[in-house]
Amino acid sequence: MNGPHFLSVCLNPTLQKTLLFSSWQRDQVNRTGCHRLDASGKGVNVTRVLTQLGKSVLHLTQLGGNFRDLFINLCEKDDLSLVWVESSSEIRFCYTLIDRNDNSMTELVEESEPVHPGTEQALRELFDRESQKIARTSVKQPTLIISGTKAAGFSDAMIPHMVSRAKELGFRIILDIKGKDLQNSLVYGPDIIKPNLLEFCTTYLPEIDESKIQVDESYQRIVQHEVVSQAQSLVRQFGSSIIITRGPLPVWVIEGTAFYDVPLKSVVPINATGSGDAFTAGLAAALDDQCSLVDAVTEGIRCGSLNAGLLKPGVIHV
Repeated sequence: MNGPHFLSVCLNPTLQKTLLFSSWQRDQVNRTGCHRLDASGKGVNVTRVLTQLGKSVLHLTQLGGNFRDLFINLCEKDDLSLVWVESSSEIRFCYTLIDRNDNSMTELVEESEPVHPGTEQALRELFDRESQKIARTSVKQPTLIISGTKAAGFSDAMIPHMVSRAKELGFRIILDIKGKDLQNSLVYGPDIIKPNLLEFCTTYLPEIDESKIQVDESYQRIVQHEVVSQAQSLVRQFGSSIIITRGPLPVWVIEGTAFYDVPLKSVVPINATGSGDAFTAGLAAALDDQCSLVDAVTEGIRCGSLNAGLLKPGVIHV
């Protein structure tokens, strides 16, 4: 049997607690009997959806602390293939509070603890070993997906190192990252970068006022012009295609000299957590099946919508 040809990387593992309330009130005791705990983090969500799409994928991360075995067991229950290095740092918890009275969703996010010294070197060695193995055994072009922020304690050279090595090995590279990690990785020519609008603006156009985008139509047109112009400049400089998601609004796709505005289908969400990751997984799976970029974006939208309609984060079916 052939080994995996997808390598999904996330350096900030998460235990995600989801709580569903019939109504939720601030400054009150709120009780619910509907709740769940899942292994999560953007890369785990990507891995889970790719697995549900029938793709062979390996997830690479760092783990440590009292909840390490719980995280591993939750991954095993979802049939996820996992490799990791010991970080000796606790896995963070994040919480999603869903109010069915008005379909609002509140996210509570713990910042990560710093990984211990030596974790980065061990992770580099593991990444190099596993990426070489996948490149050697894959029957088609392998795909590397790097998602999310890295935990404290990793240097700014960590993610660019992985992008550089994967590029040398012939991987298709999809990045759902932001800030310095994105800027420092772009020089190695990843195939696709997929920030959301806020991530793109904070990385490349920090002067844009996010609070005005939702309420000022004329400002929306200015933002679109500036964002697309900046994205086209990056495409010319580095050769990557750029996909910018915007929540419920159409997805912007910049491919070469072309610009596409791909609409989303209306969906009543139950839990939108992980929908962007489901989008990434659907996109990657469709590209693996030799679809065009626009068709792959359409598949990403389909997967993101399916995820939003389910309580469990990072899935397209249960």
